[in-house]
Amino acid sequence: MKSFLLFIFFSTYFFYSPAQTNQKFRFSGYLGTLSGKVLDSASGKGLPGASVYIADLKLGVTADENGDYRFANLPSGTYLAEAHAIGHSTQIKSITITEKAVLDFSLGLQYTEESPVVITGMSKATQIKRSPVPIVTMSHVAITENLSTNIIDAISKLPGVTQLTTGPNVSKPFIRGLGFNRILTLYDGVRQEGQQWGDEHGIEVDQYGVDHAEVIKGPASLTYGSDALAGVVNLIPTPPAPEGKIQGDVLAEFQTNNGLFGGSGMAEGTKNGFEWMGRVSHKEASNYSDRADGRVYNTAFNENDATVSLGLHRAFGYSHLNFSVFDDLQEIPDGSRDSATRQFTKQITDSDTYRPVVTNAELHSYAITPLHQHVQLYHIYSTNNFALGSGRITVNLGFERSVRREYSHPQEPDVPGLFLQLNSYVYDLKYYFPSFNGWDITTGLNGMYQQNTATNGTDFIIPSFHQFDIGPFAMIKKTFDKLDIAGGIRFDSRSFTNDPMYTVSKGIDYNVPVYGPDTTGAYQAFPYYHKIFSGYSGSLGLTYSFSNQWSAKANISRGYRSPNISEISANGVHPGTGIYQVGNPDFNPEFNFQEDIGLNFNSKIAVINFSVFYNNVSNYIFNEKILNVDGTDSTREGNDVYQYRQGKAALYGGELSIDIHPIPQLHFENSVSLVYGNLLSSPGKPITDSTQYLPNIPPIHGISELQYDFTNKNLHLVNGFVKVSAAFSATQNRVYLADNTETPTPGYTLINAGVGGGFTNKQNKIVFNIYILANNIFDVIYQDHLSRLKYFEPYPNSPGPYHGIYNMGRNISFKVDFPF
Repeated sequence: MKSFLLFIFFSTYFFYSPAQTNQKFRFSGYLGTLSGKVLDSASGKGLPGASVYIADLKLGVTADENGDYRFANLPSGTYLAEAHAIGHSTQIKSITITEKAVLDFSLGLQYTEESPVVITGMSKATQIKRSPVPIVTMSHVAITENLSTNIIDAISKLPGVTQLTTGPNVSKPFIRGLGFNRILTLYDGVRQEGQQWGDEHGIEVDQYGVDHAEVIKGPASLTYGSDALAGVVNLIPTPPAPEGKIQGDVLAEFQTNNGLFGGSGMAEGTKNGFEWMGRVSHKEASNYSDRADGRVYNTAFNENDATVSLGLHRAFGYSHLNFSVFDDLQEIPDGSRDSATRQFTKQITDSDTYRPVVTNAELHSYAITPLHQHVQLYHIYSTNNFALGSGRITVNLGFERSVRREYSHPQEPDVPGLFLQLNSYVYDLKYYFPSFNGWDITTGLNGMYQQNTATNGTDFIIPSFHQFDIGPFAMIKKTFDKLDIAGGIRFDSRSFTNDPMYTVSKGIDYNVPVYGPDTTGAYQAFPYYHKIFSGYSGSLGLTYSFSNQWSAKANISRGYRSPNISEISANGVHPGTGIYQVGNPDFNPEFNFQEDIGLNFNSKIAVINFSVFYNNVSNYIFNEKILNVDGTDSTREGNDVYQYRQGKAALYGGELSIDIHPIPQLHFENSVSLVYGNLLSSPGKPITDSTQYLPNIPPIHGISELQYDFTNKNLHLVNGFVKVSAAFSATQNRVYLADNTETPTPGYTLINAGVGGGFTNKQNKIVFNIYILANNIFDVIYQDHLSRLKYFEPYPNSPGPYHGIYNMGRNISFKVDFPF
């Protein structure tokens, strides 16, 4: 609580006292303005309504009717400025802010986009082509013009990114074959914490509030510490309104497969440097369907979200304060069926001696069943960027409260089985030294304190715990004309303690914790445990621009990850997965060493990106089913037993994307991703044909899309598009076969399509945008290799053609957006 009060005081002090703060601490000694024109390169005329944005300052302006723009009271420094205009290519230029800086832009017709500017894991905003770190982005347009059921589903279309799913609304990101606590999720650059260790624990983010995403593909422990061993997903929200503007939008969406109704309303404004924004969103859906299973029982959900943010730009820099609430009622299926008809059945008693068949009305209902999850995330954070002489300092502080209830008692629907309450206090401080002779140096310190309470339910898979992370680091970047070199080093320490727990049984799957004298004769579910984990991480890389079209990059990096609470201390049944999970308190931290090589070609009509990687992971932690001596599945409390193991692993592969734009209106975009994962050693157990491959490795997969853009002034139609795409996934035979942990997955191809555009009024202002998008047009029956529902099969030896639960069939989305 003291940390939380300190956070509130610090944020409020800087937020409401900019002038006094600036005078007292003398944050900025140098101020300037930036002005200029945004012109059409063909006509030489100004582009009214064009936008200019400075990512490092989170600041944008809109050009007037003559194409003129102006920023006032900018802190000194060198920044990247981006100019955007509808129907034109983006132009990015570097500018050093002086007393009266001037910068003009000349935008041509949009063939291919210039290399995007990114901020994740960088010492400062950088174009991707000049960053040695492998990173990809998904723009707001790409998110909007593709059909997805959640934000992780949306970014899984990026090369090298996939998702582990439990139905349409629960997705966990995987990057180059690694996921869970090896990937760190950021929201607006601030670490987001939930219960990432759980298979069916999704990302608690309002998908309608995400403007664009940046994904680091590889170790990012240098900047973010533990849990960034495999990469980082940074979900970046709607940017502030340009100075002097009030704007917003109202969006509504319907999806045919599960009857999803979604909507979001947002309004924001900026006046004299004061910014405000508010958003509310809602999604609800019934059970999804596919041709093999029909309606899949217990996959409905009901989600509500709200966000409020305030910001202030002054001479000292900027300060933002953000509040958000995520509230999701999420059903999780167990796959139980009638043995004769294969119709889904439902649990109605705790003793579970009889299960009736689910009725057709229940399969089509939006009502949340008694067996479900209730996931809530309350998030307050502050992002601050202060000019300090010729340098600057950023201070990001956050408090998150994650509440997860998993209801598993059908006769007592208000009593949660698993009840976890996690409070996280995150901090991130960086100082950016003034640039000199092409050198950029950044030092920082970040980490978190967490306290998790696990004693208020009736099922206990993990104990209560608390932990404290701290990690100092330093990064440096040097630019030599066409050559950029970047690197850094970091040391992390985590102090971890879990509390002991004794329980007594009060009925079937109904336990309660006991304390003091009552522990005599009680079952010790968890012993006391304390350990300090630590390790070094670092990175060194370079990029070289051979010409304006060709560039190459190489990077080597070392990552670090402490074992999570489940891997160390788990000992119980997880209601959401239906397995008895056992941890290992003797685990050591994971470390990896990854090498990346990339080649980029960018011309007027084509963009080609090729990258390869090799990732060696020591102390690799993976889950394995336990067998009895006679070879049968080991069970506890009627559930299969899984236990974590450690070994040495290697992952290697690459991505290739080829985007061809022979004319500005035509886009032919293609990508393919490949990753192989091998278990090199596992102490105490020899590597065999059934254990040589790592679990949860996606097969070769890719997307090929053809899109045509058009505008019709007579119909007042702008930003029109029509497209068709093929998403393919090869057969995956490289699986962890031992103990029936995984099975091969057949390949498949899905055909998707979409059409959309905006309609304007007589003043050429967009009144509304409409999109019709379709996935799996031919209603293909398929299972994704990383779908957990594939293994939800009560009769594995059934002679029928279908086993487990299949992915969603044909789905059509109708979406309309009213900007104002």
